[in-house]
Amino acid sequence: MDKDIIITDQGIRVEAVTPVIISASRSTDIPAFYAKWFFNRLAKGYCVWYNPFNQHPMYISFKNCKVVVFWTKNPEPIIPYLPELDKRGIHYYFQVTLNDYVKEGFEPNVPSVEERVKTFKQLSNLIGKEKVIWRFDPLIITPNIGPRELLTRIWHVGNKLKGYTDKLVFSFVDVKAYRKVQNNLVKETAYFTKEDVEKAEMSDAQRMEIVEGLVKLRDIWKREGWNLQMATCAEDMELSQYGIEHNCCIDGELMKRIFADDKELVCYLHTGKMPEPDMFGEIPPIPEKQKNLKDKGQRKICGCMVSKDIGMYNTCRHLCVYCYANTSKEVVLKNRDKHNDESESIIG
Repeated sequence: MDKDIIITDQGIRVEAVTPVIISASRSTDIPAFYAKWFFNRLAKGYCVWYNPFNQHPMYISFKNCKVVVFWTKNPEPIIPYLPELDKRGIHYYFQVTLNDYVKEGFEPNVPSVEERVKTFKQLSNLIGKEKVIWRFDPLIITPNIGPRELLTRIWHVGNKLKGYTDKLVFSFVDVKAYRKVQNNLVKETAYFTKEDVEKAEMSDAQRMEIVEGLVKLRDIWKREGWNLQMATCAEDMELSQYGIEHNCCIDGELMKRIFADDKELVCYLHTGKMPEPDMFGEIPPIPEKQKNLKDKGQRKICGCMVSKDIGMYNTCRHLCVYCYANTSKEVVLKNRDKHNDESESIIG
C-alpha cells in the first residue's frame, strides 16, 4: 500500500497510507451510524484508524481511493450522501445484511424487516441491483429455530427482495472461537446458558440441511425468473457441487465487471499498482498475468482482496448479540458518548 505525507487538522505533517479500496466497515456499521462522519472525513481528505491491539494510530488518506465497499444493516442514513461519491468519481457497492431474528431480539437496534426491505429496494433502484449484495448472515440456531425455520425466514425475505439483487451471501455463526460472543449470547438472550451456548453452532448435518434447502429455494426462484447467485463467507465447506462458491466480499472480479469503464481501476485490480499514463495520457496495456491480491491480514479462508478497513471495534450500536466486533453493550454505549462527527476517528 502506497504512502504519502499529509497535513492533519492540527497542522502536523504525518505519514499516511493511501489505499485504492476502502472497507467501511467490517468492524462497525458506518452507513447506519457514521455516515456524516465519513463524508466529513472525505472532505478533509483523511481519517484516523486505531489498531485494536496496541491502539497505535494509522492515518489513512483518501487521495488514491477508487472504491468504497460499504457493509451495513441499515443503509438509509447514507443514501442522501451518495451523490458526493459520484461527484468525486469514487465507485462503491454495498454488502447489506438483512436477517430476520426479530422474535429472538438478536439484533435489537435494527429497523423492522419491512423497513429494511423498503430501504434495500430504494438503494437497489438508485445504484443498481448488481451493487447491492444481500447477506443473511450469520445463520444461528436456538432450541426454537432449527434449519427449517431458518430456511422459511430466508424464503420470506427473499420473496420480498426478488429482482433487487443478484447475490445472496451466508455464513454460519462462530461461537466457539469468540468468548465475547458466548458471553453476549448468555447475557443478552434467554436461549442459552453457559453450559449450552456452543449449541448455537450447527452440526454438519444441520449445515447440509440448510445448504440443500437453499439450493431448492434458488431453483424455485430461478423458475420464477430470478437467477440468484449464492456464496458462503469465510466458510471452509466446499459447496461448488451445489453451485455455491466461496465469496469475496472485497471482490476484484465484481469491480472489474461493474466498474469496467475505469481503466485505471481495472489495471490496479489486475496488477496491484496504479498505472502510470504515458506522455499522451494513455493507460498502458494490462499484463496477461494477474497478481494475487488476497488480503493477507484476513483469515486464511477469507477471499477478500487487499483493502483498508476504517472501522473500529466496540462502536456498532446495533448491539447484535452474535457480533464478534463488540465486547459488550456497556463498552459500545461509552464509546457512543465519545463520538464526534467532526473528529479524525470514529471515537472522538
